[in-house]
Amino acid sequence: MKLDVKEYERKMQKSVDAYLQLLVTVRAGRANPEILQRVNVDYYGVPTAVNQMAEVRTTDARTLVIQPWDASTLKNIEKAILASDIGITPQSDGKVIRLLFPQPTEERRLELKKQVSKMGEEAKVAIRNIRREANDTAKNMKKKGEMTEDELKSSEKMIQDLTDRVIKQIDEITDKKHKEIMEI
Repeated sequence: MKLDVKEYERKMQKSVDAYLQLLVTVRAGRANPEILQRVNVDYYGVPTAVNQMAEVRTTDARTLVIQPWDASTLKNIEKAILASDIGITPQSDGKVIRLLFPQPTEERRLELKKQVSKMGEEAKVAIRNIRREANDTAKNMKKKGEMTEDELKSSEKMIQDLTDRVIKQIDEITDKKHKEIMEI
């Protein structure tokens, strides 16, 4: 019996996808509707995503406009944005909310790079945990007699190669995001 490497590859890819989703929420100076992805508004007692309550669009590179479909929710959306960790003060004119993204300072860029690096390290830790899980499964299979010593070594090598490839992918994604931050 062989170790199902494809299963662990899928798990690792899910970790990479989660990392990519997290990177989208990093505010790097450009107006990006995805930044509101984790902002939930109390809508009749139910936490609701902003994009489900309003039209969110960019009018230029540094401005995001939020136009609620129900005008009575404008104040609640504004409060939710203020309470969130996106770090931008909403400006309301009674009909729409504008989020103006300031040009980041050099200090802010370095802070963002550090934040992205930390997220990348957390993603790599998740990948290494999946590697450990796969190796433990293979060792248990060997212990139960479901796998020979050679198959165990082969499985460990395949898992290590997969881990190296995925960690390299995370490093490339992190480097790309660093360059994007510094170009702003």
